Amino acid sequence: MKNAFILLLLFVSHQAFSQSADPWLIEAKSINPDKYYGVTVANGMIGLVSSPQAMKVKDVVLNGVYDYYERGRVSNILKTFNHVNMNLDVDGQRVSQKDISNYHQVLDMKKAALTTTFDVGDKLSVKHTLLALRHLPYTALSLVEIHARKDVAVTPMSVIEAPNHLVDVRNLYSEIDRPHATIPLLTSIAKSPSGKHTLAVSNSIVFSEPHGQEPDVIHEDWDYNMHLAKFNKSMKSGETYSFAVVSSATSTAHFEDAMNEAERLTIFAALEGPQRLLQRHNEAWEKLWQSDIVFEGDLQAQRDVRFALYHLYSFVREGTGYSLSPMGLSGLGYNGHVFWDTELWMYPPLLVLQPQIAKSILEYRFNRLGAARQNAFSHGYKGAMFPWESSDKGNEDTPVWALTGPFQHHITGCIGWAFWKYYQVTKDKEWLRQRGYPVLKEVADFWASRVERKGPGRYEINNVIGANEWQENIDNNAFTNGMAITVLRYATQAARELGLLPDPDWEHVAQNIPILKFPDGTTRENATYDGVQIKQADVNLLAYPLEIVNTRAQIEKDLKYYEPRYSANGPAMGHAVLSTLYSRLGNPEKAYEIFMNSYKPNEVPPFGVLSETAGGTNPYFATGAGGMLQSVIFGFGGLQISDAGINQVKYKLPAKWKSLELKGIGPSKVSFVVK
Repeated sequence: MKNAFILLLLFVSHQAFSQSADPWLIEAKSINPDKYYGVTVANGMIGLVSSPQAMKVKDVVLNGVYDYYERGRVSNILKTFNHVNMNLDVDGQRVSQKDISNYHQVLDMKKAALTTTFDVGDKLSVKHTLLALRHLPYTALSLVEIHARKDVAVTPMSVIEAPNHLVDVRNLYSEIDRPHATIPLLTSIAKSPSGKHTLAVSNSIVFSEPHGQEPDVIHEDWDYNMHLAKFNKSMKSGETYSFAVVSSATSTAHFEDAMNEAERLTIFAALEGPQRLLQRHNEAWEKLWQSDIVFEGDLQAQRDVRFALYHLYSFVREGTGYSLSPMGLSGLGYNGHVFWDTELWMYPPLLVLQPQIAKSILEYRFNRLGAARQNAFSHGYKGAMFPWESSDKGNEDTPVWALTGPFQHHITGCIGWAFWKYYQVTKDKEWLRQRGYPVLKEVADFWASRVERKGPGRYEINNVIGANEWQENIDNNAFTNGMAITVLRYATQAARELGLLPDPDWEHVAQNIPILKFPDGTTRENATYDGVQIKQADVNLLAYPLEIVNTRAQIEKDLKYYEPRYSANGPAMGHAVLSTLYSRLGNPEKAYEIFMNSYKPNEVPPFGVLSETAGGTNPYFATGAGGMLQSVIFGFGGLQISDAGINQVKYKLPAKWKSLELKGIGPSKVSFVVK
């Protein structure tokens, strides 16, 4: 049994330290605890954010659980118990960072496994591998291997700690004894800050020895916010010892009886055993990676693009009805709320690579259609007005001080746009009937009521905030108006696809919404725009992804005017639009230059996770990852989504790239190659 554990850990490590050129590995180099921005190991439900401290994580984020605490007078996604942390005593002394040398971390993206190795003086070496199991959405697996260099006594500890915002914390310990196994259960439960939810976690140490020969487990209850289970092991010089910990996290947002379910899931994982758990986890990730982006000739671009794709795959999963926040499951950034970042930036790569995940993202919006109707009613409009920031119920959750909540209406268009794109890719008419058209109809009704009808060509959309959020309470914003035109026509098309009679007012309104121009013909961002610096893409979005601006001359004119006005301090995804457009204009070197600028300045140490802006400190910015992936897929890769489905226009690649393969695209999982 022990040999099997050692082989298992060697398998997980993926020979990390001898394959520095492996395009699947992200290595943390020169770790400085004061400038450390962790990488997230996640499975779409739980997010485990790495730490510079040995055998610990910084945060555990649980998807779908929101409550009011700490900031903003709005709901926040919840950090739950830290239930995967570990302590280690060596010869009776607690190991701290000052006792550690050769601290090294490697993320294997192929297996979604973070392996940390370190030495404790000259006494022992430790390998610790952490996984958020893909096939078990609420469960994590830790694999530990200790190699003694001297005769030594070790005491590993599995720890559960409660963050300060949880209340009424209760710690429990029990053992389930069966003839073939004894399962130690370390469990904690608590209330969310307002008492709205109960959160529960449970973990269990899984030993490598046969039943009856494993060490005794000792429970220690220190105080209300921390308890642990530990065991003692004497080791001879040269000996290697391995064990595992399975850890589950639930809440009443997921289960009526969160505590019992957490314990059941932990018992299930413990009795499955580490080998079976790892096998099924790897199989699930292998299936995801059948849809991949493969470069020839640029190892760094390969690793960077796959790193972005790894994060999108990690932050969301099919079948849940949960969506993506700008920071995914990497922490509390943007309170874990859902913005336009999902539909316009992160969703398109997932739509072509993982349509079933994209479907789950749309289900999140469909399930909150009633709240969007209420929001429209409250503002004096018809149809559905989706909130700028959405959490669990779909009500507006933007902080009151931010005007984006009541005025950034283009998100309602972005959601309608995403629904039609899903139908274009899948041709799922039953889904269109039950999900797609009900949303598109409400979106079209909203825009038909939102316009101010001032005469032919003057159905104005006034007093909004556009994609460029630095211009507030403006009239006839280019992107807002362009998106409204687009989704009004998509709703008309969807009705006809189902054999229904569309509201003729939708097309009438679309024909009369203006797109403003400067005297020289350049598209004007809004009625009062005078050339000031802009936060991010707005006018250029009309050319991609909306394709309302579709002549080369107009695209080039708008690029020439707006590109120099993009702020260097703006979010990452804006430049990705410029890269995509230059690819489509046949200028791959310019596209490559902007592509690199869309994310490289945003990388932070030691893994190179992306911050929102160059020099920023709020990773992981999944929105930026979505933008850079779009520049590869829909720019260099030439994919286009239309009524004909997914097709390809072959554009030139930059000289540095020999070939680009987009693997496992669409429902049929076909591949597209550019050379």
